[in-house]
Amino acid sequence: GMEKINFSGGEPFLQDRGEFVGKLVQFCKQELKLPSVSIVSNGSLIRERWFKKYGEYLDILAISCDSFDENVNVLIGRGQGKKNHVENLHKLRQWCRDYAVAFKINSVINRFNVEEDMNEQIKALNPVRWKVFQCLIIDGENSGEDALREAGNFVISDEDFEQFLHRHKDISCLVPESNQKMRDSYLILDEYMRFLNCRNGRKEPSKSILDVGVEAAIKFSGFDEMMFLKRGGKYVWSKADMKLDW
Repeated sequence: GMEKINFSGGEPFLQDRGEFVGKLVQFCKQELKLPSVSIVSNGSLIRERWFKKYGEYLDILAISCDSFDENVNVLIGRGQGKKNHVENLHKLRQWCRDYAVAFKINSVINRFNVEEDMNEQIKALNPVRWKVFQCLIIDGENSGEDALREAGNFVISDEDFEQFLHRHKDISCLVPESNQKMRDSYLILDEYMRFLNCRNGRKEPSKSILDVGVEAAIKFSGFDEMMFLKRGGKYVWSKADMKLDW
């Protein structure tokens, strides 16, 4: 019954310069025949040769872009050294057109970009979806003693998030995700093939599906199917069904 898989990170293109995720994408489309295969990336390591080799197997490429101000990107931690993140975004957009891959943008709204007006840039890039997330605290990941980063100073209120959404209400492809919608509405597998339950504010792993099977492990996933549908998780996600001007 599986229909969609999304590869996310970390950065999926780090391993073998994208060859590893490319082979996974190809396998999911050719062997598993999944209707939708997608990747979330920051875009910094993607080259045109990857699209030439694997683009036909990929339905959606989502690029993370939190700001169209390069100084803000550096402040947030999205800086890419000498490479301009915004310029690279436009290059990736063109490659998606050239190789018939649906283009999506993911933005995490936080204290450093919540006042930004992104209307003009998003309309120019014309993604099939613009996923707008409210910055979410996950204990052990971006908060607490075991955290890789401390995100407490990035957090915004629900009211701030709503104001950002209101400023961009005329963008038809905008898909908002508040903290409430995000926490329980994803089925996430980690590198050990364990479902991650985020209901208690941290990622609590199930037993691995390799050890106990999917049916047993998924009971501990914390997945809320109604919230998944409420946040618009079900949409036209196969590029074969999209009527797109590539």
